[in-house]
Amino acid sequence: MTSPDITTLLSRHVRTAELSPIAVASQQAARLQAQGRSIVVLTAGEPDFDTPLPIQQAAIEALARGETRYTATPGTLALRQAIARAYARDAGLTYAPDELIVSNGGKQIIYQAFKATLDEDDEVILPAPWWPTFPDSVRICGGTPVAIPTRAEDGFRITPAQLEQAIGPRTKWLLLNSPANPTGTVYPQNELQALAQVLRRHPHVLILWDEMYEQIWFTPSRPTHWLQAAPDLKERTLLVNGVSKTFAMTGWRIGWGAGPAPLVKALIAVQSQVSSGPNAFSQAAAQAALDGVAADFVLQARQAYAERARFITTALQAVPGLQPFPPQGAFFAWVGCAGWLGARTPDGRELTNDQDVSQWLLEHGVAVVHGAPYGLSPYFRLSFAASLEALEEAARRIAQAGAALTLRD
Repeated sequence: MTSPDITTLLSRHVRTAELSPIAVASQQAARLQAQGRSIVVLTAGEPDFDTPLPIQQAAIEALARGETRYTATPGTLALRQAIARAYARDAGLTYAPDELIVSNGGKQIIYQAFKATLDEDDEVILPAPWWPTFPDSVRICGGTPVAIPTRAEDGFRITPAQLEQAIGPRTKWLLLNSPANPTGTVYPQNELQALAQVLRRHPHVLILWDEMYEQIWFTPSRPTHWLQAAPDLKERTLLVNGVSKTFAMTGWRIGWGAGPAPLVKALIAVQSQVSSGPNAFSQAAAQAALDGVAADFVLQARQAYAERARFITTALQAVPGLQPFPPQGAFFAWVGCAGWLGARTPDGRELTNDQDVSQWLLEHGVAVVHGAPYGLSPYFRLSFAASLEALEEAARRIAQAGAALTLRD
């Protein structure tokens, strides 16, 4: 009997999904490092800081208390109450425990939201560039991503006219991310209010507000929260956040969703079959973080990221053919590389797309992620969640890579 080709047995939804391009780029860099190559790895969105010691201590104390068993599917009541306190303190928002769900990172919340709401061919509007997880999660759950390409001159933010045109009868979600991955853009209050005006005319559309980087901003004042700009849309909004970026807790795997109780109830039902509740001691650590045991760290990290943002933007602006977008938050530089397309390397190769550009940079010892998987080309994403010394070396190597090219006239 002939064995079947396993790939033919996979669902058509899964066949469209691919390994994260960020993971691919990181793995490629790791292989070169294992061969003895010097590579400055600027691929993953992971803080280079250690988790603050008071947060670690909270986990140790939880373990000592025996908090090693299953937790409630939506997360511990203590953590959900801490999340509610944080929303009240930081944004003036009120959430009850049954309007909150804690998961193994924000990514799981996004997947469960789509799994709980999307029927076949329902549509999710995604501004491009996007985080690559967004469209793949939509496809895996049977939905259809609808891209709205953005422009640098608009700050990589969608306009009300674009949103109005994209909404159709099968639209289920609009996904907004601010501060954004990969551009670092922030939606100002007036633009959020203008988008809300469009959404009020389309009550069948839910809003997923990804605020994972909400504590990492470089604007003169704290950016406006979506529900401060449009409080009447709270019953149609799911907030997604977590401790990974703010508190350097990526490996602790704690994220959450906040939304209307019926929607959260559906997410809890999905989670009960996917993973059950997150681990107990990570939740205790997250509770301590949200209650302020590392408030000084949050401020210091934000200041460090702001300094790095200024440095890398200035450094790359000096490289002929590159156009970095000055980030207003998060810890990514989104770099236009159209000026390098058509350029030739010393051995005669032509750079034809942003993947060629990222490979050329890798040959010069800098690992970045090319822009195509983010839905907009030609760009590449560079994470500046790295030491200033590493960024200085990366900038030097990028300048050398550019100087070695013969650019188009």
